[in-house]
Amino acid sequence: MMNIWMTLKKALDLYPDKTGVVDGNRSFTYRQVGERVAGLARFFQNQRIHPEDRISVLEVNSHAFLETYYAAAGMGAILNPLNYRLAAREVAFILNDAGSRWLIAATRFADIVKGVLKEDVPLEGIVWIGDPPDASMPLQCHSYEDAISTGAGQFEPVSVDENQVAHLYYTSGTTGRPKGVMLTHKNVCSHALGTIAELKLVDTDVWGHVAPMFHLADAWATFAITWVGAQHVMVAQFEAEAVMATIERQQITLSNLIPTMLNLMIKHPRVGEYDFSSLREILSGGAPIAPELVKSIMQTLGCDYIQTYGMTETSPYLTFSILKAHLTALPPDAQLKYKSKTGRPAIGVDLKIVDEQGDPIAADEQQVGEIWVRGDTITPGYWNRPEETAAAFSDGWLRTGDLATLDSEGYVNIVDRKKDMIVTGGENVYSTEVENVLYMHPKILEAAVFGVPDEKWGEAVNAAVVLKAGETATADEIIAFCKEHQAAYKAPKTIVFLDELPKTGSGKIYKKGLRDPFLQKEAGR
Repeated sequence: MMNIWMTLKKALDLYPDKTGVVDGNRSFTYRQVGERVAGLARFFQNQRIHPEDRISVLEVNSHAFLETYYAAAGMGAILNPLNYRLAAREVAFILNDAGSRWLIAATRFADIVKGVLKEDVPLEGIVWIGDPPDASMPLQCHSYEDAISTGAGQFEPVSVDENQVAHLYYTSGTTGRPKGVMLTHKNVCSHALGTIAELKLVDTDVWGHVAPMFHLADAWATFAITWVGAQHVMVAQFEAEAVMATIERQQITLSNLIPTMLNLMIKHPRVGEYDFSSLREILSGGAPIAPELVKSIMQTLGCDYIQTYGMTETSPYLTFSILKAHLTALPPDAQLKYKSKTGRPAIGVDLKIVDEQGDPIAADEQQVGEIWVRGDTITPGYWNRPEETAAAFSDGWLRTGDLATLDSEGYVNIVDRKKDMIVTGGENVYSTEVENVLYMHPKILEAAVFGVPDEKWGEAVNAAVVLKAGETATADEIIAFCKEHQAAYKAPKTIVFLDELPKTGSGKIYKKGLRDPFLQKEAGR
């Protein structure tokens, strides 16, 4: 039987006096982390928080976020991490949907919380990370440090079944109202074990928490890194030079950085001034990546690169672009072909790619099918959404909605979200193909391709781009570049120039936020 508390217990048993967490100027041994977690758990037990009650947290990456994950696990409560980029009304919806009784919130988000409290929410109290903002709150309020102190004493973690829900992660709502993805203790621990094995994590590793901990792009590392007694380094929010300085100063060995972050780092004018020699691997996912960018990342940062693919529903990783042993004998450019792919299935993941009839596709890198997965890391479903849960599964397989090809080595390559495939003039255009060409353009920093209704073509290929600082370009220039590098029908019909691309809380480009203005414009005609 597995539960999340056992991952912390292992670190407490084997590495009690080792520095486990570094957060700015503060650091904590694993023994201190355990004492703080126990105090926080005892505080909530004194507030009559019981197993399976929900607690929400609104915080940037910090030692407190990690402590909150473990306090909830020790009580058997269900933790609901909140995206701090959401509006107050959106946060209120999640709190209501989850039925959260308490909120742990950083003082910096006081305005969001005040907006939430104007809505009808089930909260009984708030624990403020920092001083409570004022005395006018309609709920009982406590400071985080006071809560830990008042809860001091002997703590005995509750017995938790491995199939009990541990976390509720709400999807970004790109296809409708947010849904709470349930992850069990077994889901979380199975994923942690798999990543420990895949990445060969050891106690000397130092993980940089750069991607937000409210999202599984980073949250998974909380448990895997703790389990092996490695060190956590907290980066509150992404800023390219600050991250580079932290890698050098804290001797970070691994981190997960989304492509946008990596782009900003390797193209930073001062990137050559920092020492990245401690890095052994950088993981990235959330968007397909061109081989040229992989090569640049590896050369600039001097470390290996691993492309990942996953979903909130899968804890998250499903694939890693880790090379099979015999592929490491290939020339470097040939290796890049595999390193830039979505990757081969992770340990413990059963994955297949099927056609419209549910039959496996050919491993020829040509036929496109939908990825279906199953295994111990897969969600049991959506919180209070039995119909949507049923619709997401087929004979025990989770239908991801992602379209991909398969090669003879068993490596998967995502070509698009099913819903984002563009059908123009009877031809299927996969947005990632076009995006990879756009990223080859020397003046483009970021790009996103999406389809919009078109009277002539059914759908037209559109692109939104962000130019590098100081660069200028015309739409005709970029369209001509695309036509030079791929079939003309795949080239964007329209180029929109933006200062920045809209992104979800996890840092993924939010294509719905690009597409909707076009749809609204058409509807208004």
